[in-house]
Amino acid sequence: MDRVKSSMQQVPNPIHKALIRRTGGANSFELEKENFERGQAVSINKAINTQEVAVKEKHARTCILGTHHEKGAHTFWAAVNRLPLSSNAVLCWKFCHVFHKLLRDGHPNVIKDSMRNKADLSDMSRMWGHLSEGYGKLCSIYLKLLITKMEFHVKNPRFPGNLQMSNRQLDEAGENDVNNFFQLTVEMLDYLECELNLFLGVFSSLDMSRSVSVTAAGQCRLAPLIQVILDSSHLYDYTVKLLFKLHSCLPADTLQGHRDRFQEQFKKLKSLFYRSSNLQYFKRLIQIPQLPENPPNFLRASALSEHISPVVVIPAESSSPETEHMVDLVTEDLVDTDIPVQPAAVVEPRFDDLFGTSAATDPFNFNSQNGMRKDDKDRLIEQLTREIQALREELESFRLESGRLRQALRGRVDELEAELAEQSHLRMQALGEGEFLRAELDDLRRVKEDTEKEQRSLTEIERKAVANEQRYVKLKEKYTELVQSHADLLRKNAEVTRQMTVARAVEDEMDSVRREMHEKVKAAKEAAERRRTSNEQEQVEQLQELQRELISSRAALDTLKSSMASSQQSSEELSSQLSTVESEKVELVESLSKKEEELAGLGEELERVQSSLASERESGVKTAEALQNQLNEKESREQALESQLVAARWSALQGTVEEAERIVQDSLAQLDDPAHISCTSSADYLASRCQASLDCMARLHSARDGYLADNTGVSELVRAVTHLAHLVGDTIVQGSATSHMVPVEQADALSDSVKACGAEALSLLGQMKEQESLATADGAMLRAALDGILATAEKLRPRGLELQQGELGDLVEQEMAATSAAVESAAARIEDMLDKSRAVDTGVKMEVNERILASCTDLMQAIKVLVLSSKDLQRDIVESGRGAASMKDFYVKNSRWTEGLISASKAVGWGATVMVDAADLVVQGKGKYEELMVCSHEIAASTAQLVAASKVKADKDNANLGRLKLASKGVTQATAGVVASTKSGKSQIEEKDTMDFSSMTLTQIKRQEMDSQVSVLELETKLQKERERLGELRKKHYELAGVAEGWGEEDEGTG
Repeated sequence: MDRVKSSMQQVPNPIHKALIRRTGGANSFELEKENFERGQAVSINKAINTQEVAVKEKHARTCILGTHHEKGAHTFWAAVNRLPLSSNAVLCWKFCHVFHKLLRDGHPNVIKDSMRNKADLSDMSRMWGHLSEGYGKLCSIYLKLLITKMEFHVKNPRFPGNLQMSNRQLDEAGENDVNNFFQLTVEMLDYLECELNLFLGVFSSLDMSRSVSVTAAGQCRLAPLIQVILDSSHLYDYTVKLLFKLHSCLPADTLQGHRDRFQEQFKKLKSLFYRSSNLQYFKRLIQIPQLPENPPNFLRASALSEHISPVVVIPAESSSPETEHMVDLVTEDLVDTDIPVQPAAVVEPRFDDLFGTSAATDPFNFNSQNGMRKDDKDRLIEQLTREIQALREELESFRLESGRLRQALRGRVDELEAELAEQSHLRMQALGEGEFLRAELDDLRRVKEDTEKEQRSLTEIERKAVANEQRYVKLKEKYTELVQSHADLLRKNAEVTRQMTVARAVEDEMDSVRREMHEKVKAAKEAAERRRTSNEQEQVEQLQELQRELISSRAALDTLKSSMASSQQSSEELSSQLSTVESEKVELVESLSKKEEELAGLGEELERVQSSLASERESGVKTAEALQNQLNEKESREQALESQLVAARWSALQGTVEEAERIVQDSLAQLDDPAHISCTSSADYLASRCQASLDCMARLHSARDGYLADNTGVSELVRAVTHLAHLVGDTIVQGSATSHMVPVEQADALSDSVKACGAEALSLLGQMKEQESLATADGAMLRAALDGILATAEKLRPRGLELQQGELGDLVEQEMAATSAAVESAAARIEDMLDKSRAVDTGVKMEVNERILASCTDLMQAIKVLVLSSKDLQRDIVESGRGAASMKDFYVKNSRWTEGLISASKAVGWGATVMVDAADLVVQGKGKYEELMVCSHEIAASTAQLVAASKVKADKDNANLGRLKLASKGVTQATAGVVASTKSGKSQIEEKDTMDFSSMTLTQIKRQEMDSQVSVLELETKLQKERERLGELRKKHYELAGVAEGWGEEDEGTG
């Protein structure tokens, strides 16, 4: 913009600049390109060298900025291809580190430019793979990781090099195709596997028992792991989200391999993150997140809301002169890359060469000045006009680019707010852990202080013991001397009498010594009183010792009477001490004079300091004023940024509300979709969705109140609006799917309620879009609509699910007892029918009836044995599984298994009753043999259901389970006997018409043949229809039985 203004304002000589630009542009561009390539080569050689130290950040940053400057990596690869990467492992390792940084933070074309060197990287990886330790093995693993990263980004161009994507971009990457998501998950798992291999390889190559992270060699190996941590955190987050999406679309068994592989990688990644966070090298460079204690449960869809994306935080680096210079260079390149600036010394001679020197020296030489032709002026004016237009287009592109960057910054603000919320959560956890560790540290300090006190007291006791021992030895020696002096005193008794006067003086001295000793004793007593709380016993012993010393001193004073030599010696000592004191006094006077001189010098120094302080105070006032001005400017900028941030938050909220409206509208549109008619759902799942929507309504209101109180809490409101939209949309779809399973009147009412719910949800979201109506937005109507749907769903729930928990255990016993009673009653009825048949029937009919009723009796006996074995097995199951709970509690806890037993028992009792009725009709000649065979097969199926329900929780080594299997085989054999006896009886009883065609003519036989063919076709058609009808009846029976027993209670989705 400044260049445009300058070109428009400097009207006097525009041709001058045009000629400069035309003649010097090409050479300047080549010079600039040469300088750029030279600077890049220097930085690459400094970053990639054979020294075993970590790559300096400023050199790597220069390489990254170079890729953005030239929009590719041609210069980088031109410099790298000249390095001996295959001959030095440390050089190759540092190349991998720098190349990894370029792939992450460099220009997007770096990946495309690097793919042509993929074969060379693969060969180098295989070459270094022959080494089993050191940097060679690490280089092989790192090169495989870089190749995998390039292939991943080439296959998935939507993913940037740093892997930073929003949830919407992640969904768009799969193009709403489950196959794409499946393949993308496999590729991410392979990618993360390579990252973990490098992680493990670096840690296994280091001696973790020493502080390797503070050494230059250790930092050289650990530095690339920062890029690995950044990639791994994003890959883990995206893998979790994709697996949840796959589990919502595919069966759980299909994704078993994905889950096993993810759980293995989760354990490794959690361990490596924990080990990395404890290293001193990483603590000042990166903040490593901690993964949850257990991996996510993909079989539970609600676990996705509990997932927290790991966020890696890199502290902001302090700006240095080198980085500021680099930023200035990049800014200058971005602003002006097309128009070189030539020095004035070069420009002026070229102007003189073109127009002559007289134009500059002789202003009145109009012939020379007007010598230029008109067409040259027009051409130059057109050229200037085109350049101005190019500059305007460049300015417009800059505006568009700034708008795009503004949008990107807004998205980054949202991400940072989410990261801030997570960091706040982590900070609270860290504070709790800090409090706990602080308490433990206080306890350890107290224990340490107690130990030190005990150690000091023990040392003091040992020291006193040694002192007492020495004192005892001295007293013993003194006692020996006193004995000898006593003998001398006896011999010198006469001399004592003569020296009485001397003794009196000695006695006076003794009195003074006695007073001093009394004062010492008194002081010792006072000290003993003060210290009595801690070591009273020791002071008492010391006092006794002092008393003993006093006695010995008195004895020693008696000896002083014998001689005045000691007093004379003491006087000599005093005189020597006096002379010493005099000498010390002289020294003190000399030192005093020196101190006075030093004090005078310090006074002068103080005056100089005060003068300099005054000058510094004046400069400090000026600096403070300048800083205050800067602070005011910063506050104004912060206020502007705050206003922009508030606007960005409101726009984010509006976008979320609009997206929520589209979700609800899409759910309403699905109600009219013909493909949706085949979708079904259960009333119980609809009730759970309604309840979840009602709970989310309360969360939405609390989030809205928090946002109105403090607009920084927009993230919680955005999450609440999005969650509510998904739940309401799910409720609408599930309500419509449930209406396909109920009668017409209830289906119409449920559809109207669902549509009303969608309309109220759109109304509420419409109120939240406006800033004026956000505070007054009321969700009472939406809550009422959800309550209505919930009430309808409760009415539609099957009766089998309405049993109270206390009734379930009693119902099992009742049904088993009813089954036993039905079997007993059936056996008794068969005996009665057999007696009646023997009394009435004769011949073949009686034989057939006896055989059929006997087989039915055998079947009833086998069923009775089966029911008894099932009871015994159930008793063992309950006893082994209930623990301290009662039998009813066990049935309630295993309600699904209990409902299966109840259903199987009902089927067995009903089948026995129906078979007896069919046998009665057959014996009377009114029934059909086919009905009896069908009843037999139905009883066999019912008993098989009872056996399956009984042994599903049984131990395979249970004795009753073996008896139950034998009883099941007996029922199967008895059923076969009933069918066989029925078929044989039918063949004996039915009369077969003899076919006599002897009297028929050819025409009659032909007509009868045609009639037979028509009958065959009619019967085949009827048979086919009956089979289809039987299939539909079985399907409907299965659906109704499943709803009654609650088989689909936990299934989510519309099927």
